[in-house]
Amino acid sequence: MASAVKPIFVFLVFISFHFSAFSSKPKDPTPSTWPLQFHSALFMNNSGTLQKVDLWYDWPNGRNFNIIQNQLGKLTYDLEWDNGTSFIYTNKECRVLHFDVGVLRPNWLDGANYLGQQHKDGFLCNVWEKVDFIWYYEDVITKRPVYWAFYTGYTAHVMTFDVGAVLEDSEWQAPVYCFKEDEEKRKQAVIGSLGMIGRLLVKLMRGVSSASMAL
Repeated sequence: MASAVKPIFVFLVFISFHFSAFSSKPKDPTPSTWPLQFHSALFMNNSGTLQKVDLWYDWPNGRNFNIIQNQLGKLTYDLEWDNGTSFIYTNKECRVLHFDVGVLRPNWLDGANYLGQQHKDGFLCNVWEKVDFIWYYEDVITKRPVYWAFYTGYTAHVMTFDVGAVLEDSEWQAPVYCFKEDEEKRKQAVIGSLGMIGRLLVKLMRGVSSASMAL
């Protein structure tokens, strides 16, 4: 009788060990939800074309602002509202664009595919990929974003990330010439100076929206 009980006992211990090992397997980390409001300084590189971008994100007020300094070139403002309206302007030129998506949601990285850990810019990062469009690097310790890479080869190095920073309301007002219907030449001139970031983020928003609807 004892000899029959022993194999059963060993089998139960074996099963218990494997179930325990399976259940204790750590889950893949998930990217941090963006703060509701923050300011970030980014250095962008598009095949050698350099830009410095001040990104102001303000989800509670439904707005996002990219202030783009092209290297030895124009300072361009990309002011985006959650109703899909964007004002892209310099000190003389303006174009008003309308999109079917608004500002990126704070949880826009939900559902991203985890790729493991890599060192980037001197930081150990968790890395995710979203809709085959962006590769997102986040510092393992602080959970702050470190680096973004778009499918086009366009990259962003995150220099600062100030949670809770808010731009004064007066700075969110597009200039009066953005609202003049007779400024067609100005509207057509500015789009070339925007660079890639505004258009890439619009494409990203569309991709995230499509992926969300498919889930």
